[in-house]
Amino acid sequence: MAMAVAVAASVLAFSSQSHATVFAAWQVAGVPFGDTLNARKYPSNASQKQAAYPNGTVLQMTGRCTGGVNLLDIARQPNWKQRQMIRYRWCEVWHDPAQNGHFLTGWVYGKYVAPY
Repeated sequence: MAMAVAVAASVLAFSSQSHATVFAAWQVAGVPFGDTLNARKYPSNASQKQAAYPNGTVLQMTGRCTGGVNLLDIARQPNWKQRQMIRYRWCEVWHDPAQNGHFLTGWVYGKYVAPY
């Protein structure tokens, strides 16, 4: 059952382009009460803020994180280990900050996301 949940929850197929791209579903977690997780244009706190997401928001992650970590490669690890591997890394999201159908990539800090 754990494997079925992991497969169903951690991978999402998106096919608006001519080829399918695979995403990993992660959620915002551990953000202090009353605060939000900022999605930024580049993997830096100084980068332009694109959107802000509260705890519990499910994000479509491209899999790519700084330091060469790929969320799709570590998906079979226990959740605590996945979180540990990206805790101090930036990970790329595929999102629609303006909620107008124009998706783009952005970056979130790994400390505040967890496998969904």
